[in-house]
Amino acid sequence: MEKILCYSLFVFQIHFLLHSSSANNNNNYNKNKVPAIIVFGDSSVDSGNNNFIPTIARSNFEPYGRDFPDGNPTGRFSNGKIAPDFISEAFGLMPTVPAYLDPSYSISDFANGVCFASAGTGFDNATSNVVDVIPLWKEIEYYKEYQRKLRTYLGEEKANEIFKEALYLVSIGTNDFLENYYTLPQRRCQFKKVQQYEDFLIGLAENFFKEIYHLGARKISLTGLPPMGCLPLERAINIMEFHGCVEEYNNVALEFNGKLGWLVSKLNKDLPGLQLVDANAYDILLQIVTQPSRFGFEVAQVGCCGTGRFEMSYLCDPKSPFTCSDANKYVFWDAFHPSEKTSQIVSNYLIEKYLAKFR
Repeated sequence: MEKILCYSLFVFQIHFLLHSSSANNNNNYNKNKVPAIIVFGDSSVDSGNNNFIPTIARSNFEPYGRDFPDGNPTGRFSNGKIAPDFISEAFGLMPTVPAYLDPSYSISDFANGVCFASAGTGFDNATSNVVDVIPLWKEIEYYKEYQRKLRTYLGEEKANEIFKEALYLVSIGTNDFLENYYTLPQRRCQFKKVQQYEDFLIGLAENFFKEIYHLGARKISLTGLPPMGCLPLERAINIMEFHGCVEEYNNVALEFNGKLGWLVSKLNKDLPGLQLVDANAYDILLQIVTQPSRFGFEVAQVGCCGTGRFEMSYLCDPKSPFTCSDANKYVFWDAFHPSEKTSQIVSNYLIEKYLAKFR
């Protein structure tokens, strides 16, 4: 009788341990306050989706990615990691956020983070047409597809919890101005003043945030425009002002960011439970560009790749003798995008100032 009792107790203990282990495994996706990082936007946050569409806006070749783990050119427009990667890691999630269109990843990989961003896109559909990239509405369609897959993989309740508690990173808008409005005639003919185009974009932005809100998003970080007049490409062509920052573009960025701030306040009032954060990176980026030595940089006027004045995407020739040997000395990697070091500094700033409440 005693042996039977001991055996029964042993079996009960094993059953209890197995049940506890199973419960812990099932709760792995919810162990963090933020269970996943979900990314929408342009090249500032694209982790490689453009590798899998027919476009010239790509960076899946050397010297891109040379400081990424294993020196892998992933399609990130950087020498290494980009902001969502640093934010994901800081929130105790994956060290990198995978691109949704990358077939080497599965839905199990996307449970803790996924990127729908596409380099070259904007709020305006006409912007995505310039270099044939993924428009913002299509990013949302991919997100809906992702939702269906995750519900199948994890079950309705757990998947919906992830959609609600995930942190959504949105970084977009620069291409609407520099690649579209100031470069091509269509929108300038339609909107005679840039302020009118800004208002048009704000309407598109409002529709975008309302749509992902109704799909379950509640915690959203919006990063507006950088001081885009200080990008190396813009400075290179600003000959009349001795290659200084193009103040007109910076003023537009400030003006548009102000309107985005107004939109953030409006949506937080209009949509119950929404926590939309205006994670404005303009000031920190301007500080880095104007006071590079304060942040450990030596060069801010040009990028590391090639001559650093015009090169990006395929113009970043892997055989260029001009590409710098140490990207950590440069604020910019190419003529348009920050170096990995800059992305890390900006990410740390955004986390401490705007995103800490989500941790």
